[in-house]
Amino acid sequence: MSSPVHVIGAGLAGSEAAWQLAERGHRVVLSEMRPVVPTPAHLTDRFAELVCSNSLGSDLPDRAGGLLHAEMRLLGSFILQCAETARVPAGNALAVDRDRFAEEVTNRLSAHPLIEIRREEVQAVPQEGVVVVASGPLTSAPLAASIKAITGSDALYFYDAIAPIVEHDSLDLSICFRSSRYNKGLGGDGAEGDYLNCPLNREEYRAFVDALKTAERMPLRDFEKEDEQFFESCLPIEILASRGDDALAFGPMRPVGLEDPRTGRRPHAVLQLRQDNLAGSLYNLVGFQTNIKWGEQERILRMIPGLGKAEFIRLGQMHRNTFINSPTLLESGLFLRTRPDLFFAGQIVGVEGYAGNAATGLLAGINAALRIEGKEALVLHPDTMLGALCHYITHAEPKHFQPMKANFGILPELPAEGRPRDKQLRGAAYSRRALTRMEGLAAGIALSSSPAHPAASNA
Repeated sequence: MSSPVHVIGAGLAGSEAAWQLAERGHRVVLSEMRPVVPTPAHLTDRFAELVCSNSLGSDLPDRAGGLLHAEMRLLGSFILQCAETARVPAGNALAVDRDRFAEEVTNRLSAHPLIEIRREEVQAVPQEGVVVVASGPLTSAPLAASIKAITGSDALYFYDAIAPIVEHDSLDLSICFRSSRYNKGLGGDGAEGDYLNCPLNREEYRAFVDALKTAERMPLRDFEKEDEQFFESCLPIEILASRGDDALAFGPMRPVGLEDPRTGRRPHAVLQLRQDNLAGSLYNLVGFQTNIKWGEQERILRMIPGLGKAEFIRLGQMHRNTFINSPTLLESGLFLRTRPDLFFAGQIVGVEGYAGNAATGLLAGINAALRIEGKEALVLHPDTMLGALCHYITHAEPKHFQPMKANFGILPELPAEGRPRDKQLRGAAYSRRALTRMEGLAAGIALSSSPAHPAASNA
């Protein structure tokens, strides 16, 4: 047998890549540095631990995230299979009980006969053999230095902020009301939605914004002070508040599609809470990433109606995320241009969002298997969401390269003739085109099953 593939990092991308390789009959060494070397963001040693939101995004096929999910399912995504076993109510989104999800991923990978787990810090990229680097946004300093030495390029970074989690029993349910926007994702009796909502009137909202503007933030560590860069789709609430009094009301606190049952009217602003575990005892503050000092956080968040006596299981924090300049380094098949047996996947390539990270791990795993088998790497058509993401990160303008998440804006335009004007119908048309192309491709990938593992389904 050939030498095992070394997968570095057991986050979403590394876990997916390792599974794809093993299911195709290839031996894998999966290295994860936790708990030997902890990170500022992780709490456990489990694989695929979700450190921010517990939602993998919309599951609707006419949404960009939902389309990516559909493509991943066609390709046999391991991460989405595990997510289904830990799914919790979240309207039309795919949200999970994060502990059960990580436990499922860890147990299944640990039990696979072709996967060897090593709890160790990999300080240098192996010089020989097929390697998948999925070390994530918190790549250790020695490994980052090794990557820099191989690529000859400086790594870029931005800051990712984590949202707080609150105990359900500490919420004031005489103020919080259960509803989804426009009544979507209602329960079977049509009476309740999947989110708890904390409504604010104009005065309450203004006071909250003013408090955010003057809040004291956690100091960045020395190595994080060089160049503060924020990813626009994951901005801390205090940064949004500093951009204008109405920024939050038009962003994560937008009240559209909601009605306060106490007044019969739409609130001026609203904080939505999403169930974070299967028991329904924990709720995530949706879109409320923050880096405010913890004492200040509790005080300011308790200004929101319904959170006056809130008990926070986790408070927000911000950490440095490292990613490579993929447009100058990678081919669309996610391998290094100067070393075709070295693959990168996950946030380190500049893909944002849980599903996007896992999807790049899926493609890197498939292509690493194809490389071992002496076959051409798979390059997905940019009509597909995963193909568009990979095309974007490898063809963007290098000087201003920033992470990208799944969105219809990176797909090629639909033909002008017959193009729907309605946004939702247009999304459905993009999805039909993408899935038609991906369905045919998935069948082709299935034909490339390794003889060493003939029962594995590669589609």
